[in-house]
Amino acid sequence: MKNQKSKVLTTFDQYMQDPKRKQKFDKEYGKFLLKEFLLEAMDENHMSVRKLAEESGVSTSIIQNIRAEKNANITFNTLYTLITTLGYRLVIEKVNNKRKQNRQHLNKLAV
Repeated sequence: MKNQKSKVLTTFDQYMQDPKRKQKFDKEYGKFLLKEFLLEAMDENHMSVRKLAEESGVSTSIIQNIRAEKNANITFNTLYTLITTLGYRLVIEKVNNKRKQNRQHLNKLAV
């Protein structure tokens, strides 16, 4: 007979098991990543908020809101403009299949 060790979940893993909490985390984490990317790309290009605004045509207040993780409901065009101005390109990649993910979740619950 196999000796099965029960898997101890971290506090974070327990938190992420709640779909509502996970959805909120994913939303907030996306804002955080965008802010960090913007800060790093601006630093790499030695570009201030004012200079980025001038070169991209995006207002300084929008750039500041992104940097501050404020609820800056920016358009795709604005995001694309900032990214390309900073010398990057945008790549969209499918990362998961909701239906498949739901089946996997149900299988884990059944075990």
